[in-house]
Amino acid sequence: MAVFEYKGFDAAGKSIKGVIDADSPKGARSKLRRQNLFPTDVWEQAKGKATRGKGLNIEIDLSRFTERVSVADLSALTSQLSTLIGAGIPMVEALSALVDQVENPALKPILVEIREDVNQGDALAKAMRKHPRVFSDLYTNMVAAGESSGALDIVLKRLTEYTEATVKLRGEVMSALMYPVLMGAVSVLIVAGMFVFVIPRVRRIFDSFGEALPLPTRVLLAISDGLTSYWWLVILALGGAAFGFYKWVKTPEGRRKWHTFMLKVPLFGRVNRLVAVSRFCRTMSTLLDSGVPILSAVAIVKTVVGNDIIAEAVGKVGENIREGQSIAGPLKASGQFPPLVTHMISIGEKTGELEPMLGKVADSYDAQVENILRGLTSLLEPLLIVVLGGVVAFIAMSLILPMLNMSAIAK
Repeated sequence: MAVFEYKGFDAAGKSIKGVIDADSPKGARSKLRRQNLFPTDVWEQAKGKATRGKGLNIEIDLSRFTERVSVADLSALTSQLSTLIGAGIPMVEALSALVDQVENPALKPILVEIREDVNQGDALAKAMRKHPRVFSDLYTNMVAAGESSGALDIVLKRLTEYTEATVKLRGEVMSALMYPVLMGAVSVLIVAGMFVFVIPRVRRIFDSFGEALPLPTRVLLAISDGLTSYWWLVILALGGAAFGFYKWVKTPEGRRKWHTFMLKVPLFGRVNRLVAVSRFCRTMSTLLDSGVPILSAVAIVKTVVGNDIIAEAVGKVGENIREGQSIAGPLKASGQFPPLVTHMISIGEKTGELEPMLGKVADSYDAQVENILRGLTSLLEPLLIVVLGGVVAFIAMSLILPMLNMSAIAK
């Protein structure tokens, strides 16, 4: 079967578009009519293409660039597939059920292609590896381990728990930072509005005084003049700085320095370290518990920790394992992992309970991240208020001083 995209109308006359699998365009139209849908345009979806047509007659589908598969979508998909496989439903039928009920338009054609590959005899993991932007190495390796061990439903359940924990941690970080970031942005806009719109009007009054203005007032007016006259230069400078930083971070040296800074920066450095360590422990625990070989697990974990400094320490773990040594040794020697982590990993290796130990460490560190973020949020709010109050106080003082001087002269 092929995948076809379509546009048309439903029974109520509402415009619709989507994808459907069929043997031919005619079959796709027949299938749509049976669903009380009336297609006006049906075309075969070209794999990896974002346009259709020839020459200048090209229709660009911008939705391909905006639609994406989120971690939450992947978590829901994994949970549903685990339930279907656990109920004894054949793989192709399970994938067909997912195709029918998935709501994300970016995920549906991918599932259709996976179903076709599996129907032709490919393993599920092999079919998923053709879509690396959706299914990571971690995901496909765990699926492969589940298929080889005959416990795919159990592995998918563990994957669901892993993705749900990832979504939860990311949500906690975002929700904790959302209010301070929003408050800071609004404060910057308010202050910029005062400099651009309010202070220039007050300047006319000061010009009529004919007296030398105090230093704070002159500084305030100079900032206002700069923002009013050279706002475009400010935007270009900020854009250039952002682009230069982006290019610098893409270089190996810049990326390493930035990741080192992110582990040492006040307030957030500890959070970044805890998040990276938690990701290492949870991913390692999930992979090992699913039957992935330890060297493969280490190679995968190295790519998902999100920090090059932590990743280097993880890479040394692989070297040690090849030499028949322990996991805890290089982690402790790197100085990047807290003593509690290396101690519990060492105990887990000695007792043969490494996977549950790693899981417990990840749970503990996730809780610590949540508590620290809650504390940082409560600290950032008054800090932002103090900073904003200081800026407003400077503006008020700069505007009031000339008036006080004029009152003194008048007396």
